[in-house]
Amino acid sequence: MMHLLISLIVFVCVFGSAAVGLFLHKWLPEHHFSEESVNAIKLATGLIATIAALVLGLLISSAKSSFDTVNNDLVRNAVSIIRLDRNLAQYGPQTQELRVLLKHNYSAWVDLLGSGDSAKMAKLDSASAVGPIEVFEHQLAQLSPTTPAQAQLQIRALQISDDVFAARWLAVLQKRGSIPMPLLIVLVFWLSIIFGTFGLFAPHNGTVIVFFLLCALSASGAIFLILEMDTPLDGIIKVSVAPMREALQHLVP
Repeated sequence: MMHLLISLIVFVCVFGSAAVGLFLHKWLPEHHFSEESVNAIKLATGLIATIAALVLGLLISSAKSSFDTVNNDLVRNAVSIIRLDRNLAQYGPQTQELRVLLKHNYSAWVDLLGSGDSAKMAKLDSASAVGPIEVFEHQLAQLSPTTPAQAQLQIRALQISDDVFAARWLAVLQKRGSIPMPLLIVLVFWLSIIFGTFGLFAPHNGTVIVFFLLCALSASGAIFLILEMDTPLDGIIKVSVAPMREALQHLVP
């Protein structure tokens, strides 16, 4: 909801700037539209447009990279949880309770990530969410292997366990996004200047207004996509937890 609100504000700023430009076109003295003035303004606006395009491209690339990183990490996490369960199964019947606890904790975590609820996502780093992980790892470390094979399996299980639950901290770090709001504000300011200049030199007719409307929607839509991909665990555009749910089906019944 917050991303939609920000995108709406961007649309209002951009389209409003174009409307202000159209309004000023009728009221400014004619000599302000001399060829020299128009050329100077177009050159300055071109520079701003180039900078804005570069920043917009970088933001899209950064957001997409963040989205892909989280998605790939969750897929690897699904594989790791299966490896951990199989490793515990190989250890022996002593780990049966641990395997049940692992499935219970992992199921609760997948449900939390898949909920898309901001209030629930805020609890990712709470004591109630972190506690079961610490209990599981403590019990895993307390196993008493009786053979070299079991000792090796315990060491491997602890390593995989660290990898599995590191994804939780990745989720905690990603839930607020990484794009600085001041940079976004400056970008919207640049877009407003550009559209204001377009409106200043454009004829006042319905076709121009419709195209300004469509362009403003495109600009605000780009900002919306950037914000959504920058927070890949919630919102309309988010990573799928389907691989993790599928991994649950392979854990101990």
